Amino acid sequence: MEQRRDDDRRGPRPYRQRHRTADSPLDFASGPTPAGPAPFSPAPVGLVAVRPQQPTLPPVEAPRHRPGTGRRPVGGSTHIGTPVRVLDRRKGWEQRYLLTLLGTDLLVGAAAGLLAFILRFGPQVTPFTRTYVLLSSLLPFALMASLALTRAYDRRFLYVGTQEYDRVLRGGLWVIATVAVGSYAFELPTARSYVLIALPAATGTLVVTRFLIRKRLHRRRERGECLRRVVVVGHELAIIGLARQLGRERFHGLEVVGACVPRGSDGRIGLPVYGTFDDVAAAVRAAGADTVIVLSCPELDGHALRRMAWQLERDEIDLIVASALVDVAGDRTTIRPVDGLPMLHVEHPRLSGGSRVVKELMDRTGAALLLVAFAPLLLVTAMALRMDSPGPALFRQVRVGRDGREFVIFKFRTMYTDAEARLAELRHLNEHDGVLFKIRDDPRVTAMGKWMRRYSLDELPQLINVLLGQMSLVGPRPPLPVEVAAYADDVRRRLAVKPGMTGLWQVSGRSDLPWEEAVRLDLRYVENWSMSMDLLILLRTLTAVVRSSGAY
Repeated sequence: MEQRRDDDRRGPRPYRQRHRTADSPLDFASGPTPAGPAPFSPAPVGLVAVRPQQPTLPPVEAPRHRPGTGRRPVGGSTHIGTPVRVLDRRKGWEQRYLLTLLGTDLLVGAAAGLLAFILRFGPQVTPFTRTYVLLSSLLPFALMASLALTRAYDRRFLYVGTQEYDRVLRGGLWVIATVAVGSYAFELPTARSYVLIALPAATGTLVVTRFLIRKRLHRRRERGECLRRVVVVGHELAIIGLARQLGRERFHGLEVVGACVPRGSDGRIGLPVYGTFDDVAAAVRAAGADTVIVLSCPELDGHALRRMAWQLERDEIDLIVASALVDVAGDRTTIRPVDGLPMLHVEHPRLSGGSRVVKELMDRTGAALLLVAFAPLLLVTAMALRMDSPGPALFRQVRVGRDGREFVIFKFRTMYTDAEARLAELRHLNEHDGVLFKIRDDPRVTAMGKWMRRYSLDELPQLINVLLGQMSLVGPRPPLPVEVAAYADDVRRRLAVKPGMTGLWQVSGRSDLPWEEAVRLDLRYVENWSMSMDLLILLRTLTAVVRSSGAY
């Protein structure tokens, strides 16, 4: 008994668990063993279970709670195996990802310089063009240096989010400004056409290639690769909510493998529970984790977080503190010290100003160019619709725009002309959980209409609304007046900006999304809008249209 008290004073010991086989009982301890990975527990409803990359131990009984030891009961069967070298594995794929970015940036810079040289001077090298040969050879390294200065290779801005694209655009602008100022200051006879071809082409191509590299990473994460193993610290409901969101949005690359809960909690969260807030460092080793996410809870003050960071820094474990602010982007938050205390300042969303004027110009210019480019497709589609079923090719409907102003939206007709009259008899078949009315196999949709909806061709006439200033290329979904009448007060925030042809709702699943998730995405866009976010959504729209998920 005295020996047991000494052990308890030394701190929490690994759970001792027992697994019974058909032949004889066999005990497993949570300390180092010859082989065996970190535990993996089936996810509850709403979570996506990912097959671990190493074989797991068979399931075992939940450990018994020993009063006074600080150990908590586990909410479900789990097992604790030997910690794996997850840090080495994570650093391996991160280094390969960074090398891919470096190599791609070099190739893009070289290709842009070669393209500009050929278009401006032709393939022949003359004594006059030797200077531009040198400039073309130096362009890739100048771009890489500028991207490094703008921290476009910092892993905090890679993998997800729009800050990577912001920094790439900023790096390209720095190169353009440096060349322009340097040519003027030193009176260098630099051909302006060469600069106007090479640098914008390189910057735009860098954004596209980085998007493609990131999409490749996201596909690997959907397959359970390149994931960070996360231990979440917080209260049960908050842990369940975070785990569901991360399980739904796998592209973030965070896989919840365990949790630490407060003392007195029952630990029934459908995840392995490794102890209390005092056991985080031991939980990381037992779970084979490389990241800790601390949720907002009153038990963890500044001193507790500092001690936790000291324990984790020796093993280079990432510590993430989740803010209580929901859907507030990082560029709207700034930490400013006030008398030694870090204060988190939150800026108001940018609903007006110079950047909105730029967005307006880009919308109308882009809509005009796209209308010209798609004119043959629009004409052929209109003729095919008239031949497929009786009725007009264009469908007009009243929608609600910015600040509640109504306008007439233009779309290609995808339903029979009596669709509105038949709505009442189909209302009970609604498959959506909100104010929207959606049926996966709607009998009112024509044969050609199903094909058009699959690839979003019915929405191309909305370019006319964008050109008229009633809509934007990117924004929240344009709602019907009857839907707006059923909005709650916070949902009406969607009307603070113009509706868009595409948006976060479309690139995240469209009609497959539940109503609350669609509203959350639209509000996130309204609160955190930026030009780089619009660019990212437009790029993701291309893949969403090809994938055609949620389009019906």
